[in-house]
Amino acid sequence: MSKYVAYVSTYTMGDHHGIKIYDVDMGNGRFLPKGEVEITNASYITVSHDQKNLYAITDFGVEAYLILPDGNLEKMNCASINGMRGCYLSTDYKEEYLFVAGYHDGKITVLRLNKDGSVGEITDEIYLKGLGSVAERNFRPHVNCVKMSRDNKYLLAADIGMDQVNVYRLDHFSGRLRLVDVIHSEIESAPRHLKFSESGRYLYVVHEIKNYIDVYRYEEVNGNPEFEKIQNISTLNEKFTANSAASALNFSEDMEYMISSNAGDNSVILYKRDRETGLLTKIFCLPISGEYPKEAAIFPDNRHLVSLNHESDSMTFFTINMEKKIIVMNGREIPIHKPNCVIFYRLPE
Repeated sequence: MSKYVAYVSTYTMGDHHGIKIYDVDMGNGRFLPKGEVEITNASYITVSHDQKNLYAITDFGVEAYLILPDGNLEKMNCASINGMRGCYLSTDYKEEYLFVAGYHDGKITVLRLNKDGSVGEITDEIYLKGLGSVAERNFRPHVNCVKMSRDNKYLLAADIGMDQVNVYRLDHFSGRLRLVDVIHSEIESAPRHLKFSESGRYLYVVHEIKNYIDVYRYEEVNGNPEFEKIQNISTLNEKFTANSAASALNFSEDMEYMISSNAGDNSVILYKRDRETGLLTKIFCLPISGEYPKEAAIFPDNRHLVSLNHESDSMTFFTINMEKKIIVMNGREIPIHKPNCVIFYRLPE
């Protein structure tokens, strides 16, 4: 059986170790402490598509790490993003560029990646403009997620303040972006995170304020991207009426399931995904025994899940019974300060 580690990013106060590393106990659905990395306020982390490097947001920009054979991390370098601390980052599928989303300054930053995986110079900076609809966000752009399409042609940027997803064509030689399309969401819906299916044909966008996921069919027609909405599905139970906010979006490792979570409702929702049609079917929406589940993830065996509870400073673990559509807490919570996101990483055989 394959062995995994889990990387968890956190905000730091007092403890300057913003990345925690755990061995994954797959049989029991638990994390076992393995190591930690000194980094300030790692609001998000990502692993390169070739599985060689991990990149992290920090107060000082972004940091690059080499992933060692045992899953530990070796720092390579730190690079400035010439702006306020980012909230999300991702790479293109050729590991040529790193993209950073700026919530606070409404900025997209593109950085070139060196051959060894370290971070190079900035190749483009885009400040989004306009007046949004959400008063408490000061009617300003807030970029919350940046993700390449699977064909590696377009960068999509979710603007949670402007209720839209901007679509940019990436020039792979210069590393510059050109706006070619805008996917408009419902007013005051706040598109937060997005994911593409493994085939690249389907796009999933979770909306924080309206608590739903929009599913789009994607194709390129005459050299231009086209997105057709094919589904809108809630992240909540029908009976829930209080205030809630949808959080992150994740696939299971085999892409059979999609998981999201809700702050306020403090629940996790699991969907079955139809690979052919791209459509989602809700399996359950259940409480996670914590406050503000900022992210939830399914273990690679599809038999367990973990919830990162940002406000209650904890991780809670559950065993999933797909047939009965229930989850059962499988042990004590693990204390952790302000967890942000989690990545399961398969170790080399």
